[in-house]
Amino acid sequence: MTTPLEQLLVVQEHDSAIDHLRHRRSTLPERTVLSEAEAVIRELEAPIAEVRGRHDVVSRDVKRLEDEAASVAAKVGEVETSMYSGSITSPRELQAMQGEVDQLRRHQRALEDRELELMESQEAIDGELAALAGRVGDAEGRAREARAAVEEQEGVIDAEIARETDARTAAATDIPANLLALYDGCRAAARGVGVARLVGNTCQGCRLTIPSTEVARIRKAGPDGDVAHCDNCGAILVPSS
Repeated sequence: MTTPLEQLLVVQEHDSAIDHLRHRRSTLPERTVLSEAEAVIRELEAPIAEVRGRHDVVSRDVKRLEDEAASVAAKVGEVETSMYSGSITSPRELQAMQGEVDQLRRHQRALEDRELELMESQEAIDGELAALAGRVGDAEGRAREARAAVEEQEGVIDAEIARETDARTAAATDIPANLLALYDGCRAAARGVGVARLVGNTCQGCRLTIPSTEVARIRKAGPDGDVAHCDNCGAILVPSS
């Protein structure tokens, strides 16, 4: 008949398997890929904001020059309409109006030249934005693939954890509550190992040697004696048959 201590070793096997699965879940390679891709996206936020800021400034300047050039062109149209309407016959006045038209046209050309320069600058900035957007798109693609892979792997591992948890519950059913609580406390203190087989003079939990006198005492007490602990790791010891 299996003793409670022997059954406790079965519980430990399931707990160790669950610990391993949880560690595997938290250290999935795809999770690292996802973190790296998300970090790239975050790092690109500031450069993109800076380039967009420059783009907005240039766009406003282009619009301002465009409006100003249109206003000058409209003024030229008004003056020329008056000149050619026939209502003005004074050569001096017509000459003055022609001078005004010439001056307005020079100003218009200067505005249009400056506008063209800014539009070329705007194209360069658009290129910067496109390059940054491409990098973000690549990172988002990697993130989507990694996220899908993580979710798929998590589903598989979670199912394994559920099976191990059910098996652990079944294995612990006939173990006295006080012994199970003692095991849980030892496992928490020893970071995972609450019970271990004693093989010869060696604790299989920490792989360290236990004094021969202590081993003899544990074996003499038998399975119904007081619960013995490893002096090194604190695990409950189960002597081998």
